[in-house]
Amino acid sequence: MAEVTADNGKGKVKVFDSEEEVAVGLAKYTADISNKITNEKSSFTVVLSGGSLIHSLRKLVEAPYIDSIEWGKWHVFWVDERVVPKDHVDSNYKLAYDGFLSKVPIPPGQVYAINDALSAEGAADDYETCLKHLVTNGVLHVSAKTGFPKFDLMLLGMGPDGHVASLFPGHPLVKENKKWVTFIKDSPKPPPERITFTFPVINSSAYIAMVVVGAGKAPVIEATLGKSPNSEVLPVGMVSPEDEMTWFFDKQAASKI
Repeated sequence: MAEVTADNGKGKVKVFDSEEEVAVGLAKYTADISNKITNEKSSFTVVLSGGSLIHSLRKLVEAPYIDSIEWGKWHVFWVDERVVPKDHVDSNYKLAYDGFLSKVPIPPGQVYAINDALSAEGAADDYETCLKHLVTNGVLHVSAKTGFPKFDLMLLGMGPDGHVASLFPGHPLVKENKKWVTFIKDSPKPPPERITFTFPVINSSAYIAMVVVGAGKAPVIEATLGKSPNSEVLPVGMVSPEDEMTWFFDKQAASKI
């Protein structure tokens, strides 16, 4: 497998020949971090995003990874969610359940979906309350640096406009720095109502993998990681975890850097 790894000052950059090889590399990376964390403590807190990220996780449910991971210690969260029923085609929970969660033995009580019976604001408040409860009972830890929850691993994707989670270019929520979880009712990408982690929570994570594939996203990657970055810092360029950032690209996504 042809894989090129470099460090450009914004984290490790891994470039693979194809999307298939990105998925294999992501599975190995995730399994390695899972095994490292579960050897050290009783819970492994993992945050998922929607979009193509779940498809990129497909190798985790195959050998050798599915048999090497201590799934019983996984606690799964979403960096953002659309405020729709869990069985709705737009639900990130449904996407993750159908493509990943239904195929691995994570205890259902350790999968934290939003309360889809609430309004966007209510669902955001409820999710933040859930996180604070998990801090209290020791499942989730708090960053000594920031006071925000410190998830072990975030597995993120990026939109073609450079958005991450439901934090969009130019939107006021990009600057939210008090709340853990907030809501948006005017998402530029439908559906309009969503909840999302804020940047202080995203950046308090220990490890973040940013998975980007396809030629359509190459200009944003060039603007973010290229030698002459765009003067406008897009949300994807604001992602900076406490411990380690790793970018996973296929050759098409990385073609301009």
